[in-house]
Amino acid sequence: MEASENIGQQTGQSGQYTVAGEVSQQVRPLSETELEISNDFEVGDEAGYSNENAAQDGYVEESGNQDGRLERASELRAIEAVLMVALEPIQPHLLAELLEVSIDRVEELCVKLQEEYANAQAGFEIVKIAGGYRFQSHPDMAEFVEKFALEGQTGRLTNAAMETLAIVAYKQPISRAQISSVRGVNVDSTVAMLVQRGYIAEIGRDPGPGRAVLYGTTDLFLEKLGLGSVADLPPLADFVPGPEVVERLEAGLRPTEVSLDSIEDSSTDPETPMGDD
Repeated sequence: MEASENIGQQTGQSGQYTVAGEVSQQVRPLSETELEISNDFEVGDEAGYSNENAAQDGYVEESGNQDGRLERASELRAIEAVLMVALEPIQPHLLAELLEVSIDRVEELCVKLQEEYANAQAGFEIVKIAGGYRFQSHPDMAEFVEKFALEGQTGRLTNAAMETLAIVAYKQPISRAQISSVRGVNVDSTVAMLVQRGYIAEIGRDPGPGRAVLYGTTDLFLEKLGLGSVADLPPLADFVPGPEVVERLEAGLRPTEVSLDSIEDSSTDPETPMGDD
């Protein structure tokens, strides 16, 4: 009993602990200064990074987390989510309204995201353009982005692309709405593909309402066809059938005229087979 009672008892001020009457370990007691320093460290925070510092940097302590790990604040994640789906730069005041914070807070959070991506050497970044923020690829990755954008440009054009290109070539300058009216379908994706391949380009604006973008062919288009200018394009008359052919086609499309007398005669004809009762 005496041995068991002596387990873990400290002997005097020397810091000696006895186990079963024998000295097992030398431990130097902490000073008051050392105790104060140790109390400044939070659990799981090896670098002495306090919760106050974390909140200032856009991080919050995860609720219910026993080891005190820190997670990124919802404000940072919200900005990332909105910018990810936006097609145009988002103004700070709009982000402030969505997050219900001040504009200065939005600017601060965006700067923190920029620093995060820079420190992580990410392939993308947040930039401020035209007064708003957006995601874009990092300039160092331009070589790979260019390869991706140009991939497949050597493939053959589809029939839809050829039709659209022919309309632009003969009707330029022409807007997308005008091309759609000629083809009878939406041509947005086809026009974008032809622009990407360099066969057509924006050459002006329609002076009418809405100032629609007008498209025309490029030098690359002429080079591919071996033409000096669009004036060298073959006349459309070479591809339009003559009036005789058009007349025969129209005649074939006209409905056949049937008189009422012939219909009545066929209905009263006794030789006309009737269905079984």
